[in-house]
Amino acid sequence: MSKKRTLFTREEMLKMNIEILKERGVLVKQIAEITQAQQAKYTEGIPMALCIESVEKILSYRDVFHFVHLAAEIDRLVEEKAFRSPMQDILHDDLGLFGVDETLGLDLAGLYGTIGQTNFGDIDVNKVGVVSTLNEEGKKEGVCHTFLDDIVGAIAAAASTRVAQVLNEEFAASDNSFQRISIFDFDEIKK
Repeated sequence: MSKKRTLFTREEMLKMNIEILKERGVLVKQIAEITQAQQAKYTEGIPMALCIESVEKILSYRDVFHFVHLAAEIDRLVEEKAFRSPMQDILHDDLGLFGVDETLGLDLAGLYGTIGQTNFGDIDVNKVGVVSTLNEEGKKEGVCHTFLDDIVGAIAAAASTRVAQVLNEEFAASDNSFQRISIFDFDEIKK
């Protein structure tokens, strides 16, 4: 009897996340499109490559791996009618008063702080791109995306925050209006 694996490398988790998302009808590029659209409100000309890189970075995190796979599994089990009522009906119908799915989304987006959570709120309310598609398809009989639409939105929100951080770091590095010092300069300043 072989030992079950429960720990994976970042590369393995990225690959497994991409695969499970694809099985559920979501591509990395679709998430990156939401990321780009959200950041385009603040910065022009954001390269799609940076958005894709950011989504893939988020998808390589262990916590995100757990969120993605748990969400996909819950939705799959609902489609198979594996839950008892009333939970089966609450999950299938994506009851507006059921907020556990949004809680998971907020937690995932919170990996990038309050801004990540704010970005998630925007995506969750406005339901753009593939998030809208998942939400609409999830209303069909036998299809459930109650958790996945929020998780995908949260991935886009976290990636959007990462894009902003990368762009701001590049801007700060190119700004010569102040003297840069390192921690090694503090000894010289004290003298």
